[in-house]
This record gives sequence, structure tokens and C-alpha cells, in this order.
Amino acid sequence: MDPASGDQPLYNEDKTVVVTVNGEIYNHEELRAKLQSHKFRTGSDCEVIAHLYEEYGEEFVDMLDGMFSFVLLDTRDKSFIAARDAIGITPLYLGWGLDGSVWFSSEMKALSDDCERFISFPPGHIYSSKTGGLRRWYNPPWYSESIPSTPYDPLALREAFEKAVIKRLMTDVPFGVLLSGGLDSSLVAAVASRHLAETKVAKQWGSQLHTFCIGLEGSPDLRAAKEVADYLGTLHHEFHFTVQEGIDALEEVIYHTETYDVTTIRASTPMFLMSRKIKSLGVKMVLSGEGSDEIFGGYLYFHKAPNKEEFHRETCRKIKALHLYDCLRANKATSAWGVEARVPFLDKSFINLAMDLDPEWKMVKRDLGRIEKWVIRNAFDDDKQPYLPKHILYRQKEQFSDGVGYSWIDGLKDYASQHVSDAMLMNASFVYPENTPTTKEGYFYRTIFEKFFPKNAARSTVPGGPSVACSTAKAAEWDAAWSKNLDPSGRAALGVHDAAYEDVPEKTTVTANPIAENGFAVTGAVEFATASPASA
Repeated sequence: MDPASGDQPLYNEDKTVVVTVNGEIYNHEELRAKLQSHKFRTGSDCEVIAHLYEEYGEEFVDMLDGMFSFVLLDTRDKSFIAARDAIGITPLYLGWGLDGSVWFSSEMKALSDDCERFISFPPGHIYSSKTGGLRRWYNPPWYSESIPSTPYDPLALREAFEKAVIKRLMTDVPFGVLLSGGLDSSLVAAVASRHLAETKVAKQWGSQLHTFCIGLEGSPDLRAAKEVADYLGTLHHEFHFTVQEGIDALEEVIYHTETYDVTTIRASTPMFLMSRKIKSLGVKMVLSGEGSDEIFGGYLYFHKAPNKEEFHRETCRKIKALHLYDCLRANKATSAWGVEARVPFLDKSFINLAMDLDPEWKMVKRDLGRIEKWVIRNAFDDDKQPYLPKHILYRQKEQFSDGVGYSWIDGLKDYASQHVSDAMLMNASFVYPENTPTTKEGYFYRTIFEKFFPKNAARSTVPGGPSVACSTAKAAEWDAAWSKNLDPSGRAALGVHDAAYEDVPEKTTVTANPIAENGFAVTGAVEFATASPASA
């Protein structure tokens, strides 16, 4: 907002309160209306932070609707506060120097030289220099993980999501939607294109939505995204990358994303390559579909949830960890090129409504025709004014790192196995006793990470533990068979994913035909497994 006069830092009237902030405050106009006695200097949506502090003190943070990380200095008593948005959509780190100094930064790399210890600033928290500690300002009902009982109202869910998308169309710069052709990004694009003409931004940049997709030649996402774009009538930009281009970008990706988590790096790389191309078109902001899988139990391992209580608690845990995974990826892979990603599914009001829903409705029930995320699919299943074609609305969950082309992950594994020997992996627990990598791919990413971020504090900001299909350890608890295959790809969801890896102890390395039967491109020597019979 307001690129002409919204330079930072931002101030109150007499410049005694100073704010530096990364974020977007979507309800800034409504908040300005409550601050009529205050004089604003800029059109920046973030300037309200300085005035709200002046008016309400430290307790104002919950009034903000948006994504943000900020540090505020009160020069009158030399006190300061720092806060991060409810879910941790924007990154923030907190560090301590040996001299007693306290540091804040959007990137870990800015702290690694000066701080003896640093952590990922917890989402939904505020740090106050007056108390010298962190406290949680975000306390929604779902945070306690108690089981809700509100009946399912599809129209209320639809309306809440539409509002979440519309408020994110607040912008003074060219923008678009990241469209993978999966359910989540397709819904974002469908709602944005339906309401764009009635927004202020349409007068400035036109009422035709731009959409962007990336994949290997012939990948599942490229096909589906083009179909959705054609259906919605968007101005669609399709980008291709090769496995080699992805591999060549890995060091840069790990440097920018500041993680060694395997799934995050697999998905960040195509997003990083796409963001570079988006930036070159002059686009500064994109809407993206992150968060839906965590809220609605969309990952394929949720098929195995034994009851609604377990299902709900796992969705709560997934949302609480988003800042370490998908939010981190979406923000840092785009910000590396000066592009800002906004995520409507992580709207505070929408989360509160969706997480207050009786989880029985979210459960996968094949006998009733309910696949993963059925509640949101059904909410947008409108025969009179369809948002999307039915087969897109009910397309099976495809993780982004899979959807860009299955040979992407296979190519990464193959490349890592050429650079990490059996002996290296066997001794991994001695070299990396904390969060020991269990695969050659994980070991390879870890070596790159440690080169950039050698401090103990840095490796502790990355979560560890086994993962199957983007799961927590719960997946193996819910189905013991999954513990044999700890690959975080969606295809590890044996018995659920249509193109699952074969459930066999050994995989064979073969050179695949460049065009496989189901149409995606596979090149070079890859770990190849035939798709099991469709079972979902």
C-alpha cells in the first residue's frame, strides 16, 4: 500500500513512537476510523500500528487483521515491543547477544553473527521489553484443542472465505494468483476473478485476473491450472523448469528459506523459480492457497484418522506449526525476489469459523462420497453459478512438490544419492546428532544448510521427526504400515494416493520413457514405481 509515501520507519504525530514493520493490515481503514483524533502522515496500512499503541498501549495487537511482524520503539521511556501475526505468515526471529542486547529480524541470517542464541519468534505472541519476555496475544477457542460441535453450514463457510479473498485484493501494485490447478489455489482464483471488477484495484490495473503456474513439461499441475484458467478466463502465465534448473537453484533456495526440511525445500524450489519470473513481469503481490490442508485435514494421511477427536487435535497442531513449514516457504521463496504472498485461508475470521466446525464433518468418509476437504469442496459446489468444473472441485490432493511433476522429487533423490555415500548416511548420527537426517536427500540439504548457518541455534529453528506425506508422527500411529516408508511425498500415502509408490521394500532404478503412461514427463535415471490401482 502507498508505495509513494509509505516509506519506513513509520511514526506517530510527534515521532516519539517509531515502527518498522513487514506486513499488511487489511482492516486499516476501519481502525483509522477509530483514531479520528490522530493525524496520519502516510497512506500506509501499517501506520495505524503507531497510533493504536499510543491510544491503547501494548494490548492493541489483537485489533489488527492481517499478516505482520513489527518492532515498535517508544522513545519516551526507551521501551519496545515486537509482535508477530496469529499464524506466523510473515517471518520473525528473536535473538540475544552476549552483551544483553535483544535483536529482531525477518531473517535468521541477520542474527547469526551477533547473537549467541536466536529462535523463531512464536506466532501470535508479543515481546515486551518492560517484562523482558514473550506472551501470547492470540487466544482463539481452537487453540486449546477442545472438540467443537457447531453444525456444518456450507454457505457460511463459503461467505467467510469469499470475504477473506476480497479483503486481500487491497493493493496499490500489480498482482496475481498462484494457480497450481489444485482445489485450494483454484478456489482462490475463482473467488478473486469473480469479485475483482468491484474492487478499487480493478480501476488501477484492470479487471482481468493474472494467474501463474510452474511445472516440469507435461506435469499434472500445468494441465489442471490451464484448464482452470481457461474456465475462469484469466490471463494465464505458464512457466516451465527442468529438474537440472531446480537442482542448480538448491543452494540459493536453502540460503533464502533458511531450512533443511525436505518437503519445504522440494516445494520451495519451483516456487522460488516461479517468483523470479513473476517479478520480471512487474508483479509485486500474489494470492496463494496455503493453509487449507491444515484447517480441513487435507493431507492424505488424514484418511487414516481413527476418530473426530484425533482428527481435530491434529489439525490444531498442524496450524500451530505452519510458520515452520508452508508459511515459511510461501513467504521466503517469494520474498527472495521482492514478491509478497497473501494467504486467504489463514484469515483470522475464516480460521475461527472453520475450526469451530464439528470435526465429524471434516472426516474422510468414502461410503458417503466424502474425500479429503469435502466440507470446503461442497461449500463451493454451486450448480447454478459454478465456481469451478466438478472434476477440479473434487481433484485429489496433490502436494505442490509432487504436482509440479513427479520426476522432480525422483530427480532430487537421484542427485542426492550421487553426492551422499552409504557411509555418510550410516554415520549421520555422529555428524548431525540433532535432527539426524534419515535419507540421503535430507543429508544433502543439511550439508548445504550448515554451510550457511553453522550455529547450533540455527539448526534448532528447523523442526525434526519422521514425516509421511507431509504428516507428523501421527500418520505412523494411525497406520503402522506407513512407518516403513518415511518419504514426505504425497505418493507415500499408500492405499490413498492414486499414484502411490509401490509398497515394496526395494525400488528399482530404471531409465524411464520420457513420456509416461499418465502423461507427465520423466527423464533420466529415476526411482520408478508403477502406480497402484486407484483406490481413492
